[in-house]
Amino acid sequence: MALPLHLSIFFLSLLVLSPFPLAASRTVKPTVSPFTKTLQSLEGIHQGQSAKGLGELKTYLSKLGYLNNNHNLNDISDWFDENLETAIKDYQKFHGLAITGSLDSTTIQTLILPRCGVADIHKHSHNKNGLIMVSNFAYYDGSPKWAIDKRDLTYSYSSTASTLSTEDMRQAIASAFLTWARITDFTFTEVSRSIHADILIGFLSHDHGDGNPFDGRGRVLGHAFAPQDGRVHFDGDELWSNNPGSTQVDLESVALHEIGHILGLAHSSNADAVMFPAYGGKRRSLGQDDIDGIRKLYMY
Repeated sequence: MALPLHLSIFFLSLLVLSPFPLAASRTVKPTVSPFTKTLQSLEGIHQGQSAKGLGELKTYLSKLGYLNNNHNLNDISDWFDENLETAIKDYQKFHGLAITGSLDSTTIQTLILPRCGVADIHKHSHNKNGLIMVSNFAYYDGSPKWAIDKRDLTYSYSSTASTLSTEDMRQAIASAFLTWARITDFTFTEVSRSIHADILIGFLSHDHGDGNPFDGRGRVLGHAFAPQDGRVHFDGDELWSNNPGSTQVDLESVALHEIGHILGLAHSSNADAVMFPAYGGKRRSLGQDDIDGIRKLYMY
């Protein structure tokens, strides 16, 4: 049955929602990319050592926000310095790992998980001693959000995924919007491409003009922008599915995460939250951390 074009769901409180599997129990099989092989070759490396691939790791951690404030971004050498150790400790702290400062096996396995391309932490998250953790859910700098008179949001598609039928794609995205609509006062209505929409959804590949190029199959799955930008992008090279196998990606689960960004939530350090940055497989319900974060932001 074709999904109706109009989706408009008003506020409904949901108090009990299924939890997200903990990071330690995730069984998603990441695609073995060249970067994955590079990371695996770095296992056991620590401060004071040099190894091929550390420069690439520095670039990756910079994109995720871990080196932006305590590292010279022009230094992408293969030397494991104090700044890199601090960045790795921050990464480990954010992801609930043992804080060793070295590239231990668990850290490597977390780094190679497919994930959202939005940075985990922002400027206010650091001081000279490293990452400051004040809560699980988080907001962008300045806590941007949709205006009080912008609760009836429209969305449309700039492009569609090749691995899903248009009907399946629209159904997955609409279901993700519905989940957020149930616990907020937002409504989401799909409109045609000819109408200027508040939210523009695209399935794109590699460099697509927003300064955040995708990397092909297996690492960064998608990204979105803070309010009131409205852009949400999925990597068109991924194997998207509504019933994913071990090498496929569940579109609704990733869409649920990216819509959280569109509404104003940054990444959460709570592994039970939809807004946790790593993809752990099929997850189509919000966690209490997600609900608390969005309701505090909009003062419900």
